[in-house]
Amino acid sequence: MRKIAIKDIRKPDYFYTEAIKTLRTNIQLSGKSIKTIMVSSCFPNEGKSDIVLSIAQELSSIGKKALIIDGDIRKSDFAIRLGVEEEVVGLSQFLSGQAEVKDLIYSTSYPNLHIIFGGPIAPNPSGLLSEDLFRTFMKEIRNYYDYIIVDTPPIGSVIDAAVIARYCDGGIFVIEPGVVSYKLAQKCIKQLEKSGCRILGAVMNKVDTKKDKYYSSYYKHYGGYYQKLATSEQTEKTQ
Repeated sequence: MRKIAIKDIRKPDYFYTEAIKTLRTNIQLSGKSIKTIMVSSCFPNEGKSDIVLSIAQELSSIGKKALIIDGDIRKSDFAIRLGVEEEVVGLSQFLSGQAEVKDLIYSTSYPNLHIIFGGPIAPNPSGLLSEDLFRTFMKEIRNYYDYIIVDTPPIGSVIDAAVIARYCDGGIFVIEPGVVSYKLAQKCIKQLEKSGCRILGAVMNKVDTKKDKYYSSYYKHYGGYYQKLATSEQTEKTQ
């Protein structure tokens, strides 16, 4: 298995970190049978891929063996997003018979975290994902990991997410407030439910904590404590 260095250029954010920890706990409480989880949204740029990366990082940080699968073989940019400069083999190449499973999985600079990239753009994505090869692959790969997080294309744009959902134990729906209407969100969720996938819940992403009254109040009471704690921990590490 080849190892690659990935770069997370996102700035640390207390509220985001705590929300991801809560999300990770809720996933664990969903039951032992929930191992393969697909993540989708209505539209592009709702922060879906960031949520996938954060969940996988958080699970791996507590000792869980986690795998990220970039299931977007229409427009994969995970390698670019993570600052991977070398050429990598991806899922589209495996599904089209150009690569083997052993060529797909990369270990990363994060302990316990592996990744499968999407690969070059496929001419018939939903067709490839519907074939028995992908179903068999998803069934077998789950035996080697505690959790598999699949990043899928937006369900409001293409049908690929619903196809992938058929082979997953659960699904998470990412919503950006102020962008997606209630009616459209319900329509997308129902489309996923038709696949037989259990919807674990929704994640409201890109919340402006400065404008939101709840978060502003929370930070007023606890934000200062967190900053002092972080400073204290850093002081201890340098002594």
